[in-house]
Amino acid sequence: MGKTVVVGLSGGVDSSAAAALLLDEGYDVIGVTMRHLPAETTNSCCGLDAIVDARRVAKKLGIPHYLVDVEEPFFEKVIAPFEAAYLNGYTPNPCALCNRNIKFGAMWDWAKSQGADYLATGHYVRVRERDGRYELMRAHDHSKDQSYLMYTLGQDDLHHLLFPLGGMTKSESRQVAESRGLVTAKKPDSQELCFVPKNDYQGYLRENRPEAIRPGEIVDTHGDVVGEHQGIAFYTVGQRRGLRLTSAEPRYVVGLDAVRNQVVVGAREDAESRLARVEAVNYVSGQIPDLPLAGRVKVRYNMEPAPARWIPRGLEAQVEFEEGQWAISPGQIAVLYQDDVLIAGGKIEKPSR
Repeated sequence: MGKTVVVGLSGGVDSSAAAALLLDEGYDVIGVTMRHLPAETTNSCCGLDAIVDARRVAKKLGIPHYLVDVEEPFFEKVIAPFEAAYLNGYTPNPCALCNRNIKFGAMWDWAKSQGADYLATGHYVRVRERDGRYELMRAHDHSKDQSYLMYTLGQDDLHHLLFPLGGMTKSESRQVAESRGLVTAKKPDSQELCFVPKNDYQGYLRENRPEAIRPGEIVDTHGDVVGEHQGIAFYTVGQRRGLRLTSAEPRYVVGLDAVRNQVVVGAREDAESRLARVEAVNYVSGQIPDLPLAGRVKVRYNMEPAPARWIPRGLEAQVEFEEGQWAISPGQIAVLYQDDVLIAGGKIEKPSR
């Protein structure tokens, strides 16, 4: 075939299986691991052990392996926005920023410098070419689908991206790795946010952004003060636990106001909404439609898309769901699908008060 593909080797089973499958297809494969955190990092997904496992996989497959330092851009493009979002009353999704800026940004830049034709990862997502255009699609196994976090990809990206696992199940990927005798074959999936130890984002903020500890008022939907909070960064829409309120009925966080430094609480139905405003919208086709789009929208990674209308307004959009959705959180992502094709996505903005 004579085509060269750089595979992002994370030290996990999925990227290992992706590299093996591409070798079987006849590609010239180069492995690369992006070192985005200090070497002393202990999280299982990105510490020294992960780098060692990636190197062992490359050696077993007989492919070259490189370690590339992206610690500075990772901090600037992923960690700093993550911290700022919480301080301003948003609930961020750093994995989407990492995909855009590191995995499909910095890693592709490095791949091009090596003369690569393609970049591949072990993500569960599919790409289809139709009538000269590329479509980003949900994985065959919807339970493993990762397209939600890739809404920022466009035509210029998709023509050089390969996702060998998009049509497979997790167990099939493990079988590929096991058949090649790869050390990662039985390695458990990491559930950690790579730079937040034990997924304790509150502890992370207390240590790294102590200015997040800024007590203020908890108010109800009428504006009456009902309690005190520790800092809006430690709360998210839909939260019930940890409010320390005395009330006959359960109260939930329904809004975060950074300007007033207030946490707004209400009844459960107050945390449900049929509307969402989305900004910084990306259309995978590269074309902004003139008319509203019907489809299914998801506003959290672990939910099934729900029926909705997507109303384009330039690089913003209004989403109108057929039924109320629980805890639509500003800072998270809304993504529109038509069947299995991802049409558009953007960041959820705060509703006006």
